Amino acid sequence: MITRARPWLGTLVEMRVEGLAEARAIAAIEAAFAEVAAVHRCMSFHEADSDLSRLHRANPGAVVEVDARTWTVLAAACALAEESNGRFDPAIAPHLVERGVLPTPAATRAAASGSWRDIELLPNSRVRRRQPVWIDLGGIAKGHAVDRALACLRATGASAASVNAGGDLARYGAAPERIALRHGDGGAAPSIELGDAALATSVVAPRACAAHVNPRTGRALRARRAVSVLAANCMIADALTKVVLADARIGERLLRRHRASACLRDGERRWRMLGAE
Repeated sequence: MITRARPWLGTLVEMRVEGLAEARAIAAIEAAFAEVAAVHRCMSFHEADSDLSRLHRANPGAVVEVDARTWTVLAAACALAEESNGRFDPAIAPHLVERGVLPTPAATRAAASGSWRDIELLPNSRVRRRQPVWIDLGGIAKGHAVDRALACLRATGASAASVNAGGDLARYGAAPERIALRHGDGGAAPSIELGDAALATSVVAPRACAAHVNPRTGRALRARRAVSVLAANCMIADALTKVVLADARIGERLLRRHRASACLRDGERRWRMLGAE
């Protein structure tokens, strides 16, 4: 087994490969890290030349051509926003800017006044904002980066591989791996067997919850909560953690729709399973 780790996506990204000669495994990992770097460049809220920054600088109504990866994530984000009636919201950035979690986008034409419904996805990887919208793809982009990296490793013919980016993990292999769910406070937590699937975890801690906002109210989530979502891919798993935290009832409906399941801790000790059987 060959393992490498590098800082990316605001966390430490670790990749493991089995069943390849060392030189091939290292080459595969390098290609996978290059894919992670490409996703970061395209969808960073902070980088001045990212697709998101170019969208924020464009006049409302202007058509902006973006990377195909950005278009794919935006399409998934807008679809999930529609399915969840805004419990997942790619236009949540103004709330995060207000709380100091994100910086005000540089050289923007106007303050954000639109919603995710003002993001228009056009053919050939083009995007138009009907109104000023500040877009944050944060976790869903990280999940997509994990999926893309794992696809790179799978394409080499490795017998097993995994990509772990903080709270986002995806893997495949002949035998499942038992994963202990860690929710940040050292308390007892269940574990799951992860086969050819993905797992994403989000935690709301009372003293560090500025980044967790209910998109429909604009208010920070205050109650101690934690959720881990098991799904076919990491992009969907990460996005569904946000829906479950915002509204467990709507979250369970979407979990079933996407054939996903979740382990939710609501309060100090209470655990419950949601979603697909």
